[in-house]
Amino acid sequence: MVHMKNPKIPKDTNQLAKNIVDLAIGEKEETIKENTKNPNGVALGRLGGLVSGKARAKKLSAKKHSEIA
Repeated sequence: MVHMKNPKIPKDTNQLAKNIVDLAIGEKEETIKENTKNPNGVALGRLGGLVSGKARAKKLSAKKHSEIA
């Protein structure tokens, strides 16, 4: 079975049953969303998180740090 990230599940039980039957007999195919994130943007976001996390940790007082932990 293929898992979808955000499946459109009908609220009506009859429509849900029809979708399940259609998938089972091959009349309808599940579609999978491809990852559409820009790899360069992901890398920049991660880099910013690494830098800002260390800067935030330096700025925190010992009391505040222990409260968070």
